[in-house]
Amino acid sequence: MSANEILSRFTPVSMARQASDPRGFAAELGRSFREFGFAAISDHGLDKARIDRAYAKAAQFFALPEAVKQHYFIPGGGGARGYTPFGKEIAKDAKHVDLKEFWHVGRDLPAGHKYEADMAPNLVPAEIAGWKDIVHGLYNDFDMLGRRVLSAIALDLGLVEDFFDDTVRDGNSVMRLLHYPPVAGDPGGSIRAEAHGDINTITLLLGAEEPGLQVRTRSGEWIDMNPPAGCIVVNMGDMLARSTNDLLPSTQHRVINPVGARTGHSRYSMPFFLHYRPDYMIETLPGCATAEHPDKYPQAMRANDFLNQRLREIGLL
Repeated sequence: MSANEILSRFTPVSMARQASDPRGFAAELGRSFREFGFAAISDHGLDKARIDRAYAKAAQFFALPEAVKQHYFIPGGGGARGYTPFGKEIAKDAKHVDLKEFWHVGRDLPAGHKYEADMAPNLVPAEIAGWKDIVHGLYNDFDMLGRRVLSAIALDLGLVEDFFDDTVRDGNSVMRLLHYPPVAGDPGGSIRAEAHGDINTITLLLGAEEPGLQVRTRSGEWIDMNPPAGCIVVNMGDMLARSTNDLLPSTQHRVINPVGARTGHSRYSMPFFLHYRPDYMIETLPGCATAEHPDKYPQAMRANDFLNQRLREIGLL
């Protein structure tokens, strides 16, 4: 199937259907994941005004002097919270660093919570007024939306609708505020984000004003992916791929460099990475291993151990 054929057949799935026909919505979503490797969701209910304000806060932060931004970098923290400088992250097995900088927002835990050792507290840039209300508020909206998507995935896999509720309760999910600066001069073989799969369960991705995102289809072809206005793209991460014995494989994607006049423009993006809780044991889910599709992951693995292993592979630990 050519890129044009794929894009002509690829249509957003309306989340409005979930309330009245949850199984129909789940089946439609599942078909998109299996056919294309990703899905787009419309009518998701996220507040556009809050999204726009969060993008504005991100742009304000990344425009701060380097010395100020470095104040929010935590050496040895794996990029889990706060600022990760430009040129720090490298995709697994890649030869060149990515051309990006980013900020991570995680879950706010109450004092004494059992996951304190695995989930660092958030940082709040004092220079940006209203950060916590806008940015952390959008994190919470994403978190609730992600659980709704997981409930549909559970139904599509033949599981009970609330199967994933406990697996992601107090999960180590993060929202990434991403800045790809203008590409000046010779990037030395680097692109904005080299081909990679996400570490987590599912990723919810808001569309960016600047193009560049490409997704690799099930047939191995790279296609441009710019979500329709008002839609969110959903892709599988490595954790859920492992849980499903690769029935739902992790989606490979990248962000290529701009050309022509667009090289002088920044690109901003805001993915939400939905994670299992740190002590969840990742193991093959019921019905995902058969005689024809034997269990590839017979050894269960603690979610936080899986996360740290992958963070070491991409240069953040």
